[in-house]
Amino acid sequence: MILIDFSQTIIAGLMAQLKSTGGEMNEKLLRHMILNTLRNYQKRYSAEYGKMVLCTDAIHPWRRDFFPQYKANRKKTRDKDDKDWGMIFNTLHKVKDEIEEHFPYHVLHVKGCEGDDLIAVLVMNTTSPTLIVSGDKDFQQLHKYNYVDQWSPNLNKMIQCDDPEKFLKEHILKGDKTDGVPNVLSNDNCLDEGIRQTPLRRPILEKYLRISIEKDDKYYRNYVRNQTLIDFANIPQELVDRILKVYDTTHPTHKAEKVFDYLRVNKLDMLLEHIEDFRL
Repeated sequence: MILIDFSQTIIAGLMAQLKSTGGEMNEKLLRHMILNTLRNYQKRYSAEYGKMVLCTDAIHPWRRDFFPQYKANRKKTRDKDDKDWGMIFNTLHKVKDEIEEHFPYHVLHVKGCEGDDLIAVLVMNTTSPTLIVSGDKDFQQLHKYNYVDQWSPNLNKMIQCDDPEKFLKEHILKGDKTDGVPNVLSNDNCLDEGIRQTPLRRPILEKYLRISIEKDDKYYRNYVRNQTLIDFANIPQELVDRILKVYDTTHPTHKAEKVFDYLRVNKLDMLLEHIEDFRL
């Protein structure tokens, strides 16, 4: 499988596109960029990894119910930006629905789940060669499976992780500032409120990498908080079952004429010249 972290991959492509166009972006350009990105991955990797699955984000992920500060600062950051994020996200959702209707790609969307959850569950329930297309470092914990590779659109290269288990524990201890997850020494609300984290100095980090954190440790509660948010093994079983059911019961279209009609109607002439690349 080729598992596309849809939002992350498209946003990475968008940032690169904005640099090359001097900041110009509209729905037509974004639609072309999305489809051309998918076409390139299909053409480059399908022979080795098989079919492509687009893993998309639900509006309200389960992690936000568990930890309300999860990714809370992202909207604040976007609000300070001069990009038209409303148009960008509306187009993303619109094109995702159009792909599901017209293209031979498996589009996966599960209530309460992020694309990360979909990718992790599919990886953990296969043994076939699998390529994760995402720059998200969280996926390095899945490198423990010898059938998994990861391509980063941001870095334009394959990501390697020599010790996935150590990476995961260190990631849990350090937290993830971009997702609003503090380190294990810090309170829940510090990142959301702009309060400086308690520094996790190297000697403390090395100590906790060597030992198991027991219930009587004063940082145990925060460790469990971060472990729940970061370790894919903690995805609730109810959601795991839901993801697998949706995956098994949804099937992409295979009508070639639908791809042709879609590209023609949307005046995507450059992509029409490469229409064979969209066929499985």
